[in-house]
Order: sequence, then C-alpha cells, then structure tokens
Amino acid sequence: MQDYILMTDSDSDLPYALKVEYDIPVVYMPYTLEGKEYYDDLGQTLDHKSFYDKMRQGAHPTTSALNETVYEEYFEPILSSGKDILFLAFSSQLSMTINAIRATRETLLAKYPERKFILVDTLSISGPQTLLVLKANEMYRAGEPIEKVAQWVEDNKLRAQAYFTVEDLKYLQRGGRISSTAAALGTLLDLKPILTETREGKLAAASKVRGRKKALSFIVDKAVECVTDQKESIGLVIHADALKDAETLTAMLHEKLPEMTIRIEPIGPVIGTHAGPGTVAFCFIGKERTL
Repeated sequence: MQDYILMTDSDSDLPYALKVEYDIPVVYMPYTLEGKEYYDDLGQTLDHKSFYDKMRQGAHPTTSALNETVYEEYFEPILSSGKDILFLAFSSQLSMTINAIRATRETLLAKYPERKFILVDTLSISGPQTLLVLKANEMYRAGEPIEKVAQWVEDNKLRAQAYFTVEDLKYLQRGGRISSTAAALGTLLDLKPILTETREGKLAAASKVRGRKKALSFIVDKAVECVTDQKESIGLVIHADALKDAETLTAMLHEKLPEMTIRIEPIGPVIGTHAGPGTVAFCFIGKERTL
C-alpha cells in the first residue's frame, strides 16, 4: 500500500475503463453545452458520440476552469487522511487552471505541513498526458516512491507525443487557432493541418497536407520516425467520433509498428470542443518533441 495517491485530470482523456481498472482518481473538468454545465467524467454522463452529434448539429460547447474551492474538495480529504499527493496536470500553456492548483496546494500544505503534494505540469493534454499517467501508475503500483515517479514524469514528459488531423477547419477557426481566410482557403483546397504538442506544451501545426488519406499517412510516417521502442508503451489512436478513420489509421500503424500494442479510444470534450468532430490522432512515447 502506497503512502501517496497518484491523480490526474479529465483533460488527459484517460479511458474510463483504465481509470476503473487502476483506481486512478480523476479531477473532472467543466464544459458547457447548449447552456448546460457538465463535468467531463470520461463519457459517463454524456457519452462522446452524443457530444459530437450535438456539435455537428450546430452546438458551440465551451470549456472553463475550476476554482480553488473545488480543488480543495478533491485534495483535502486525501491529505487529511494521512496520504500525500502526486498530481499530473494538463499543460499550463493551454489554460491558467494550473494556477488554481498551485494556490490550493499552498493553502493545504500550510494546513497539513507534514504532508507532501507534488504537482507536475505534464506539458501535455489528451492522449500524451494519459500515456504519462499510465507509465507513472505502473511505477506507483510497483511501489516506487513519490519523488521517483514525479522525477520520471519530469524527465520523460517531452517524449510523450501526438499528431492530430482535423476533419473540418471551422472548429479551429472558431477557437481562434486559424483565421477565417485560412479556414476558407484550406477548405477549398482540402488542406489538412497536422497539429502536435510542442516542447512548450502548446498546440501547433507540424505540417499541412492535402486530403485525409495523406494526413493519416503523415501521422504514420511521424510515428515511425519518432517511436524508439515499440514495447516501451502502448500507442493510443484517439478520435472524435471518427471510428472508421481511427481503425484505418490503426491498421496502417500496425503495418509499420507490428510489435506495438495500440488502443483506440475517444477524444473527450475539451480537445473535441476546439478540434471538432472527425479529429483523429496518434499518441505515443518516443523521441523528444522537436517543435
């Protein structure tokens, strides 16, 4: 039995089945859809397909941050029970949410000075964050101490990578990631930006290709270039209600990386809000990010 708890947030898109299997506590992040606030409980309250169906029908979901009071409700019972906390947070460069965690941490450590509360900024979101959580959980279950697990994540977080392709540019435009002119021209020319998570923990375009087929091929090529050990970690093909393309991408990856275990999992509402239905990505641990 460990003397600390390993936690993360739902912006990791940690598959619900794995959350349950490994009993990983998850902070559920809020989003609003059709005027109603939800908490991203990994597809349990509102399943992922229903979320994307609503987007296709014209709904404009928004995401928001949690305040310190809510974080205290998650963290204080753990510290008061005599356990320490290792929290793996989604990238500080994609939201100011981590500042609320830092403030909560300071408040609670003042109240429980004998406890440890280690916060790691993973510089990731969605699948890459999940892969770091799963590797950390593997060490956690093996009995490794909190400092060693935290240090592994710090040392390896830039090796967690993702390459995304979107189906419709209007969602990137709506989120301010591309201009209306770029969206219109890109749609006309069938240009597909390939997004990746950068060394700074931001999302940026790694390339642009014409057509969905070339976009999937580009993702496969990047995986072959960057995966160093096919058995070190699982690969995650994640999708925003685009199962057919996710299965196609998985088959393409299996041809090039036959020894790698690859899971197909859904993209949650946070990335989904900004990238839109039809988004597909491959996430893996390999070489360090170069962008």
